[in-house]
Amino acid sequence: MTLRTAQRSSLVDQVIDQLRSEIAGGGWPVGAKIPPEPVLSETLGVGRNTVREAVRALTHAGLLESRQGDGTYVRATSELSGAVRRRLATAELIDILEVRRGLEVEAARLAAARRTDADVAAIAVALARRDAALADGDHATFVEADLSFHTAVVEATHNRVLTDLYHDFSAALRASIGAAQTLLRHADVPHGPIAAAIEAGDAEAATLATHACLDQILASTGHPEPTA
Repeated sequence: MTLRTAQRSSLVDQVIDQLRSEIAGGGWPVGAKIPPEPVLSETLGVGRNTVREAVRALTHAGLLESRQGDGTYVRATSELSGAVRRRLATAELIDILEVRRGLEVEAARLAAARRTDADVAAIAVALARRDAALADGDHATFVEADLSFHTAVVEATHNRVLTDLYHDFSAALRASIGAAQTLLRHADVPHGPIAAAIEAGDAEAATLATHACLDQILASTGHPEPTA
């Protein structure tokens, strides 16, 4: 843990900033339980009331979640991520898939133009994991591997805003990927053409392959969309 003793001015704001940095930096990943109030108070060198106020503020912002009798857990990595999670929690699957389509099609186009050798390798590894999980019928691993594949494509764009948005969207994507696979009865939606087009640097082919992939998923929901 990288927390440091806080200065005496604006203590609550300082503690909020430090807790937020710990979360955003991955010190406390999503789903992790943060240290209890007495530990944070001692580590930061502030009173427990100050810690309590800071935790309450981050809970209100959606980064933390208090569970009665259990403790406080990380719910999101940023205020934006928290807002996205709250909004998507009640969203229809078709709405999530349409937003996913917009993000992933543009990501594939940019990735084909900007990918490095390391990006191509990361996409290939994720694709192999995805295909292996599908062949094994391991649904939970498949969902994570499928998301890892799309995340690798997004990261190959080297667009930090798009990457951050996609990470904030990823929790809802886990649910949509899982639901889509159930609708498809675990039938494969080919992802190899996406990887091949990005490796070849063919932006048009990458766009078309991603459209085709998501068209098939959208069609499974009863909302077919024509391929662009």
